[in-house]
Amino acid sequence: MTRTLFTNIGLLVTNDPDVGDGITGEITDAALLVDLGRIAWVGTTAAAEVAGGFDIDRVVDLGGRALIPGFVDSHSHLVFAGDRSRDFEARMAGRKYSAGGILSTVAATRAASDEELRDRLNSFVSEANAQGTTTLEIKSGYGLTVHDEERLVRLSAEVTDEVTFLGAHVVPREYRGTLGALGDGELGTREDYVDLVVGPMLEACAPHAKWIDVFCEEGAFTIEESRRVLEAGIALGLMPRVHASQLAVGEGVRLAVDLSAASVDHCTYLTDLDVAALARSETVATLLPGVEFSTKQPYPDARRLLDAGVTVALSTDCNPGSSFTSSMPFCIALAVREMGMTPAEALWSATAGGAQALRREDVGRLTIGSRADLVELAAPSYVHLAYRPGVPLVRRVWKDGELLTN
Repeated sequence: MTRTLFTNIGLLVTNDPDVGDGITGEITDAALLVDLGRIAWVGTTAAAEVAGGFDIDRVVDLGGRALIPGFVDSHSHLVFAGDRSRDFEARMAGRKYSAGGILSTVAATRAASDEELRDRLNSFVSEANAQGTTTLEIKSGYGLTVHDEERLVRLSAEVTDEVTFLGAHVVPREYRGTLGALGDGELGTREDYVDLVVGPMLEACAPHAKWIDVFCEEGAFTIEESRRVLEAGIALGLMPRVHASQLAVGEGVRLAVDLSAASVDHCTYLTDLDVAALARSETVATLLPGVEFSTKQPYPDARRLLDAGVTVALSTDCNPGSSFTSSMPFCIALAVREMGMTPAEALWSATAGGAQALRREDVGRLTIGSRADLVELAAPSYVHLAYRPGVPLVRRVWKDGELLTN
């Protein structure tokens, strides 16, 4: 590790409103000192020159470009096999989205080897890093057997500390039988599957995971089943998060708040009571605009949530079915264009908001003591992330002060 001074930063985003201007804590003509992988000092270039006594090993001149915190992608599903491009093509032709396509990914994932899954996972992580993501949450959910869910969380733990057990993604085909009348290939009923999730599957996966999640939605799991799954995870020391209100209004948001979940994700269809409950809580509403882009559903109303005082995060939900993008800049552009967010709000939600959704204080900001996860943009301002959608504006990325991509 070396002491590095980043200087001649055209616009520095700290996400500390006490340090700079606006919610993003912006400093123009800025400098930043990194020591042992952490932020040691922030200020203006002029102040850095006055304090010329810094004991530094190297200087990085940003040439007037913008420097922002690394993106915190707090919702992704990166361990899977198979391809669902035909599903996407059909939706673009007018077929309505449903959660049923998950089962085709489950079949492909079960058939893949650990090495095949690991190679693909690493390629997705590299892809995300190149687009400025330095912190990733990764969920299981495409195995749906004890053996396969355990290997998905185990593989995820090789690349991130933010691993989520999502055995309650959907009910697999082999557990869709009727009590007393099981057919060929059926192992039990949906009740039997929930028993499996909260029993042997959870016990096998908990050692590799930090979080527990459930898809609380029509076609997935009921409110009663969801509560049972989450409470079983909590009893084993996992922290809860919830998929809810993606396809219709439901009770999942208030379940998340009731259990003090770190986040409730999707939030496409919300009642006034849902919004009020979120505003009174510490549960983050994580919005996933790549899903609406890929499914042609209505976009969630971020403006409504922000105006009510709800903490909002943005994430990719990178998965093969409903949002096959690893690009946080793309999600920022969608949030600004389609969800009523300002560029500053969208950037904050993709960095500090994502950190709050993971209950992290060491990432998503560039303040003294935080991790030196830095993204240099080939632009003078982060506004270009929405202003120039689809353009690869990420120039360099540092993780813990060390160059990650160049």
